[in-house]
Amino acid sequence: MTGGLSNVLVANRGEIARRVFATCRRMGLGTVAVYSDADAAAPHVGEADAAVRLPGNTPAETYLRGELIVEAALSAGADAIHPGYGFLSENAEFARAVQAAGLVWIGPPIEAIEQMGSKVASKKMMDAAGVPVLAELDPAEVTEAHLPVLIKASAGGGGRGMRVVRELADLEPQIAAARREAESAFGDPTVFCERYLETGRHIEVQVMADTHGTIWSVGERECSIQRRHQKVVEEAPSPLVERVDGMRERLFEAARLAAGAIGYTGAGTVEFLADEQGDFFFLEMNTRLQVEHPVTECTTGLDLVRLQLEVAAGGALPAEPPAMRGHSIEVRLYAEDPAHDWQPQSGTVHRIDIPSVTTEFDLLDRAGVRLDTGVVDGSVVGVHYDPMLAKVISYAETRTEAARLLASALQRARIHGLVTNRDLLVRVLRHPAFLAGDTDTAFFETHGLDSLAEPLAWESDEALSLVAAALADAADKRAAARVGGGLPSGWRNLPSQSQRKSYESRTSGVHEVGYRFTRDGATIDGHEGVELVELSPERVVLNVPGERGPVRRVFTVARYGDLVCVDSPLGPVSARRLPRFSDPADQVATGSLLAPMPGSVIRLGAEVGSRVDAGQPILWLEAMKMEHTIAAPASGVLSALNVTVGQQVDIGAVLAVVDPDDAVNENQEQ
Repeated sequence: MTGGLSNVLVANRGEIARRVFATCRRMGLGTVAVYSDADAAAPHVGEADAAVRLPGNTPAETYLRGELIVEAALSAGADAIHPGYGFLSENAEFARAVQAAGLVWIGPPIEAIEQMGSKVASKKMMDAAGVPVLAELDPAEVTEAHLPVLIKASAGGGGRGMRVVRELADLEPQIAAARREAESAFGDPTVFCERYLETGRHIEVQVMADTHGTIWSVGERECSIQRRHQKVVEEAPSPLVERVDGMRERLFEAARLAAGAIGYTGAGTVEFLADEQGDFFFLEMNTRLQVEHPVTECTTGLDLVRLQLEVAAGGALPAEPPAMRGHSIEVRLYAEDPAHDWQPQSGTVHRIDIPSVTTEFDLLDRAGVRLDTGVVDGSVVGVHYDPMLAKVISYAETRTEAARLLASALQRARIHGLVTNRDLLVRVLRHPAFLAGDTDTAFFETHGLDSLAEPLAWESDEALSLVAAALADAADKRAAARVGGGLPSGWRNLPSQSQRKSYESRTSGVHEVGYRFTRDGATIDGHEGVELVELSPERVVLNVPGERGPVRRVFTVARYGDLVCVDSPLGPVSARRLPRFSDPADQVATGSLLAPMPGSVIRLGAEVGSRVDAGQPILWLEAMKMEHTIAAPASGVLSALNVTVGQQVDIGAVLAVVDPDDAVNENQEQ
C-alpha cells in the first residue's frame, strides 16, 4: 500500500537514486531525479521519468540546497521526497521544508532526526533509555589520559570528519580539518570526541517501525572491515553474533529500546561497537537507509525501500519480521588506490562488466550476485563526490559459499579505465582470517595492507598478459591496414629481428615484449614454449608450458588510447603503451610534487624560498569530499609553488618543487 503516493523525487544521485527508482518502478510509481551539472549525463538522470537541474557542481551548490530540491519536486509534480543517504538525508530542516511544502517525507519524524542528528545528545538519550554507550568527550577537555581519541562529525557519518588522534599536539589541527570536512559534506562543522578502541567489531541492527506502534529489529549486520572509518565489507548475519550465545537477542532489544525512545518510524540503523565477548556500546543511530541495506534484504527477503514507501503512506507492518536466512556479503567497489594511501581516482569508466551478476537493485532468493551501481560504461567519475563505483553483493546458503561466489565474481569482472580496490576486496574475501570470521576494525593493520593490496596477477602472469596485449595490438593494426592486411604484423620471408613493444604497469614498471610472427605462429622472446593458438584484436589464446604439459590460457584485450586492459583467470592487468620515442617536454624536474588526483587547493602550508623538512605539508587538496595532504618528498628549499588557494588542478599537475638538500650540495660541489 502506498496511499496517495504516485510520484517520488529522490534527493540524491548515483547508485542510491537508481536503487530507489528501481523499487518505485516495481510499484508503479513515477520518478523524478535532480542533478548537478557534473551529473548531467549520469545514469540516474536518464532513468527517471523527469529530471530537474541543480545549477553548479559541488554538493554545497546542488545536493545540499534543500530549497532547490523542494522547488524541483513541486515543479515536476512529485508528491513525495526520498532523501537516500548522505547529503540531506539526516537534515531535520530539510525534512521540515518538505512537509511544509505539502510533500510526503519518506523518512522518520522530524523530532527523531533532531534527537539523533546530534551524536552528543543522542548518546545521552540512549544512556537514559538503558542502551549501553561510550562516553562523549568535549574536545576542549581532552587530556593526555584520554588518548587515543576519535574525532567525529556530529551531523553525519560515512567517515567524513573522522580523525584518530594519538598525540595531544595533533588534536587542534585534526579538529580543524575534521570541521572543514564535516562542513563540506553535511553543511554542519560540529565535531566531538570519544575514546577510541583500537580494535572492535562494528555491529549494527536494521530497524523498521510503522506509525501503529510496531517496531522491528529486522536483522544485524557486521561492518568491521573499514578504511579511514568507512565501511568496505559488510555482511549479514554477523559471524560474531552467530557464535556468542544470547548476543542477538540483547542487540535486538537494545535497538528496539533506541527506536522506541524517540518514537521512530521508517527505516533506521542502530550502530554498536562490540568486543569479542559480545559486550557492545551504542555508537549512533542513522535515521535513514544505509549503504549496506542489500545484505539485510537478501537475508530476509524484504525490499526495505518498499517498506519505507509503505510506512510513509501510513501502512502497517506485520507483527513480526521474517526470519533471517542464508548469508549475504557486500563489498564497496571504489575508484581508489589502496596501495597508495587510498588515493581516490577520477576519470572515465570505460567499461564495468561483472559477468556473474544475476540481478541489479533487486532481491536474491537463491545463490547469486547482485549489482547496485551508479555508473555504466562511459561514465565519468569526477572530483566532487564520493568515488564509490558500485556495491557488489552475494547471497548463498553459507558464509563460505557467499565469500567464494563474491570473490570469483570480482576477479572475473572487467573494470577498465580507473584504478580500483577490486584486487584488495578479492584478497580480503579469500583471506583465512576473514573466512574464519575474525574481522575487526583493525583488519588491514593486523594482516598488512601492503600484501592485501597486491595485484591479483603475479608478476609472471602480468608479463604473459602483456604478451597477449602486444600480439592483440599487432592484430588490431593488421586488421586496420589498407594493404597486406592478411599478413601478420612485421612478417618477413626471411628471419628478422623481433618486433618490440613497451608497456608501463602501475605496479611493476616497464615491460618490453619482443615477438616475431612465423609461418607456424609466433615466437615470443623470453617465453620459450609459449604457443600462439588463436589471435584477434580482442582475444588471444596461448598454450603455456606447465609442469605436466601445456595449459591453454585465454586473454581478452581492450584498448582505450594508450591504455590496454587484459582480463583472464590469471587476474586483471592494465598498462600504458609507451611511445617508441619520448618527448623531452614531458620530463619532470626532480623534487616536483604532482597532484595525485584532480581537486581543489584549500590551504597552503609553506612559502616559496622557505626551508621544508621531509614529510612537511606543503598544501592540502580537497577531492571527493576528503582532504589530502601533499607533503615534501625530501628536506630542502621550496623553489616553486604553482598554485593558489581555491585553484582547481588536474591529476599529474606540478603543484610545487622542492630542491632537495642533496641536489643543492651536488650543484655547489660542481
